[in-house]
Amino acid sequence: MASKERKRDIASPLVPRRNTLRKTSAEIVNEARQSLRTVSTQRPFTPRDGVRQLFGKSSVHADRDGRPSSTFSVHAKNFDAPESRPGSGTRLSPLEHQKPKFPVPCNAEDLFKACPKPPTDPLEAKRGLTGARARLLRAGSLSTLPPANPHKDEKETLCPDSGQKQLSAGGRDKGAPVRDRGEVPGGPRKPGPRRTASESRIKTPDVDSGVEAAEDRVGHKTEVGSDKREEGAKSSSVCNNEIVPLLQELESMAAGRPEGSVDRLCDLCARLHGVLAEADVLGRRCKRRSGILRTLFRLIDLNSDQLNLHIAELCLALCVSGNNLLNICKLIFKISQSENNDIFFENNSIIDSLLAVLSGEGVSACGEALLYCVGTLKFLSGNGSLLKLLLDKNCVGVSQQLIQRLHTLSAQGDTHFTTAGHILVQLTATLRNLADHADSRPLFISCGVLSELCTVLRLHSNDLDVCVNVSRIYSKLSSYSECRLALDQTPGCYKLFIELLSKHHRKKDLVVRLLFTLGNLTSKSDEARALLFRCEGCVDTLLLLYDSYQRRDASHAAHTLAEDDSPTPGKPHVSPGSVRGDEDVLVKLVRVLANVCVHPAVGPALASNTACTQLLMETLELRSVQESEELLVNVAVTINNLSFYQEETSAVTLSQLSVAKLMLKLVLSSSMDATLEAVRVYGNLSQSKVIRDFIMQNKVYKFVVTLLDSKSPEVCFSACGLLTNLAVDPPSKVTLTLEGAAVKLMDCLRDFGPWDWQLAGQVCKALCNLTEGSGAERLLDTQETHTLLETLETYLDKEEALQWTAEEDVRDFHKAFWESEFLPVAQKLVTRIKCQTET
Repeated sequence: MASKERKRDIASPLVPRRNTLRKTSAEIVNEARQSLRTVSTQRPFTPRDGVRQLFGKSSVHADRDGRPSSTFSVHAKNFDAPESRPGSGTRLSPLEHQKPKFPVPCNAEDLFKACPKPPTDPLEAKRGLTGARARLLRAGSLSTLPPANPHKDEKETLCPDSGQKQLSAGGRDKGAPVRDRGEVPGGPRKPGPRRTASESRIKTPDVDSGVEAAEDRVGHKTEVGSDKREEGAKSSSVCNNEIVPLLQELESMAAGRPEGSVDRLCDLCARLHGVLAEADVLGRRCKRRSGILRTLFRLIDLNSDQLNLHIAELCLALCVSGNNLLNICKLIFKISQSENNDIFFENNSIIDSLLAVLSGEGVSACGEALLYCVGTLKFLSGNGSLLKLLLDKNCVGVSQQLIQRLHTLSAQGDTHFTTAGHILVQLTATLRNLADHADSRPLFISCGVLSELCTVLRLHSNDLDVCVNVSRIYSKLSSYSECRLALDQTPGCYKLFIELLSKHHRKKDLVVRLLFTLGNLTSKSDEARALLFRCEGCVDTLLLLYDSYQRRDASHAAHTLAEDDSPTPGKPHVSPGSVRGDEDVLVKLVRVLANVCVHPAVGPALASNTACTQLLMETLELRSVQESEELLVNVAVTINNLSFYQEETSAVTLSQLSVAKLMLKLVLSSSMDATLEAVRVYGNLSQSKVIRDFIMQNKVYKFVVTLLDSKSPEVCFSACGLLTNLAVDPPSKVTLTLEGAAVKLMDCLRDFGPWDWQLAGQVCKALCNLTEGSGAERLLDTQETHTLLETLETYLDKEEALQWTAEEDVRDFHKAFWESEFLPVAQKLVTRIKCQTET
């Protein structure tokens, strides 16, 4: 019973079969039917380096220009002895009347033996102020001095006065002005040297803090002084009860090295960090932070990555600078070289500290430290979970700001330019990894990174590592419309890409990605096609690249065929990857040509270029569909687009017979994509009588009629278009009908009509040409004619025809095509068939 119902369903023209493969988006259908079409292709594959290092194996000149190494060792001896003086590099001259007494060196037995003791006599303390500080107080019109505390515990000197204001990430007091050393409170500001970015992390000298404290006491008298004494007592309690015991335990454990001490040391470092943060003495606020740093540096020799990361985190929080900052960045870099250590970076503040270093340190003063800092971020961005963490912490924005600072540095001489280039290799590689995540695209656009990277390419066009990394970023992001728009609006980007293609035409990794980016930019935008084509030397550069890589690839293929199983001395070795890489360049390049010639002004100019047509035909001659399917399909699409322009100067038109012969290779292949593109080319060329005769003589029409059995509307549409042209010639009508073309066309009309009125209209055009002329009425028997009329009359009923379109979003689209594409030609066909049957 079910089989009978199915047969009745198929035979009845009133109940069309529903096409399970029909398009649901009207725009996709419409774009696919255009005579001129763009080409899509896969993004070039980028293999990851097996080993984490600053400059990978593919680096062009890693050693030639003295780039820093990825292999080194960091020990406690590499660190400078911490001092309590400011890290700006400027030493204060000792007072003539007061000679400093240096403490004895610190040892493991008594950590705080070296700490200086405060004077016990209040008068001696006052005499110490009669020098510089007293002069400052008199200049500020302060009549009295704050009382000195005559009795301070030795351990209290490890902590600062609690009345000092908290330092920001850059090292300055928030809400308080930063004074130069010669500034007089309340008086005019003396000009002084401007601080560098690294010096901004350093706290102002203690003398300023003392003046501010004195001014505060004078203004608020005893109330504020009482509060400060209470805060000082609380701070001293923290030092005595928490910080000192932690340091003593760290020292004893480091000296004894008991079993399982690493976890305990990590816990102690974490607790120490927490205590310092709670006591508000991170940064350079701790007057005796030298003891803490000295202890931490000693622990590095225990050679534990987990512990060293805790140490580095705490050292960065204490704002180490100079050589110590460099060694800490090296230490973190070395830890990050192992993927097994990635988990240690997830639940701490180390990434925040690294980003703070990138934001606050001067590139000229701390260039090498920044290099290893960015190198660490490059490694971490290769981890999926850490990648999202970096995005959440605004790594893209920090990178953009660093790029701008590097632009300024690049103009300061060869040494700084080289340093900037080294950092940019790491920075662009980091951004390359960040670009993989979908959440990064809005950040790249909002921060203006895409345009900044164009500036990087201009300034560092000779650095192939930088150029390749930037091209990888563009190849990833240009696949998305919002990024294409941002890049398209960047002035001069097309000219820049053409210049790089010309300059580095031998660098395959760079060429293939720039071509892929250009193919993406020209895939949807007519404006982009025109801008690219108008660039000086654009067509010449593309065709020179085409010729170069085609001949290289042909030479590789010839060597491969000539090679024996054993290599011959002196014979060049050809790697399969190199051959495949050359073909990938050709795939992307031909795609650019196919896309740009869609523009109505660019297409005719390119169609008249004989060299372009000859290169395309040469590719068809040299390649086989089995080995180079994507390339040949792209070539066929390009020839189809060029053949759309039928000007007398068109090189495709002048070589149409040669092109038609080359298309036979694609028609006879097992690739449906290649066959479909060849049929489309024949559809354009078959407007010529010479090509129609060639198709009939070489039995190409047999394959075209067979394509009508395809379940794909796109294949049937192209086959119907070619049959429409072939049916113009009277001898061909009988041949096509005997081949079953008319019956298969009727099946297509019944199968696809109600859901594809554009295809239904093309079927009616082919049937009109088949049934035109004397004797054409005998091409269909009575039953077939009756079935065709019944089907057409059903489809001509507007309400009956459009009821099969249930989707609201495409109903108007189908209605428009029914009225413009199907209705006129269907009415003409019905009238003709009725006239023929009546006679």
